[in-house]
Amino acid sequence: MGERFKNPSAVMLFLSRINEKGEEEILLQKRKNTGWMDGYWDSSASGHVEANESMKMATIREAKEELGIDVKIEDLEFMSMLHTKTAKTEVIYYNGHFKTTKWAKSPRINEPNKCEEIKWFCISNLPENMIDSRRQAVKNYYNDIPYSEYGWNVEEEKNETI
Repeated sequence: MGERFKNPSAVMLFLSRINEKGEEEILLQKRKNTGWMDGYWDSSASGHVEANESMKMATIREAKEELGIDVKIEDLEFMSMLHTKTAKTEVIYYNGHFKTTKWAKSPRINEPNKCEEIKWFCISNLPENMIDSRRQAVKNYYNDIPYSEYGWNVEEEKNETI
C-alpha cells in the first residue's frame, strides 16, 4: 500500500466576553507579515498543531505565545471543526475552533512581527475583512453546526487567496 496523505491540523481560539450593553464580543487579531491573509482579521490566537500535541494543548500554547495569556484546558469550549481546502495550494487542513470566557492576564500583542492589532468585535457586527473560514466557524457555533467543510467549492474562497 502506498504512503497515506498527510493533512496538517490547526487550531483557532476565540476569546469571548459580554460588553456593557449585554452583547457578546470576540477578540480578533489582524494579521501582518505572515504571507497568508495579511491585513485580515483572524481568531484571537491560531496556529498549527505540533507533533504529540492535542488540539486543546495546541490552543493553550498558541494563546500563551500570541496573546501572553494563560488558559486552562477545562475552560476551552469546542466550537466547530472545519475540513478546509485552499484551492491555489491544494493544502487540506483539519481546523479545530475553540472558545473561552476565562483566561489569566490581559491579552496583548505578544508577536508584533505577525500581528498588527487586536480588537474586540460584537458577534453581530464582525469586520468585513475577516478571514471567511473563521467567520464560518463562528456562524457554525451559533447555529449549532459542529462540523462543516470549507474551500471544496471555489466560490467560498472569495477572499482567501495566497
